[in-house]
Amino acid sequence: MLLRYLAIAVLTLSLTASASRAQVAPSALDDSLSRLSEILGALHYLRGICDSGEGNRWRAEMQALLETEGTTPERKARMTAAFNRGFRGYQQTYRTCTAAAGTATRRYLEEGVKLSREVTARYSN
Repeated sequence: MLLRYLAIAVLTLSLTASASRAQVAPSALDDSLSRLSEILGALHYLRGICDSGEGNRWRAEMQALLETEGTTPERKARMTAAFNRGFRGYQQTYRTCTAAAGTATRRYLEEGVKLSREVTARYSN
């Protein structure tokens, strides 16, 4: 359920935030998008080692976010770097799925849902 909501929330965020971009202070939205990108990177790695059967789901979510919110080369580069940072941070720590990796995954899912809700509420029309 949490996975489905996060995926829907990311898509909703990408659609609604882009509609109100002119009204938003760039730094606040950019910070939120970077954090969400980092979460997606971490989930892409962690869900992969824990045999979730999701394949490239979180990379695809990131790609969708980049397509709608990567409006400038700088923003796109920041978001891509954040995704890679999230991925590599766990790649250096975990080689197999452990209880700690499962806990980290659950926490990132919860944070991603919360962040997506907050950003959608704050920046949508």
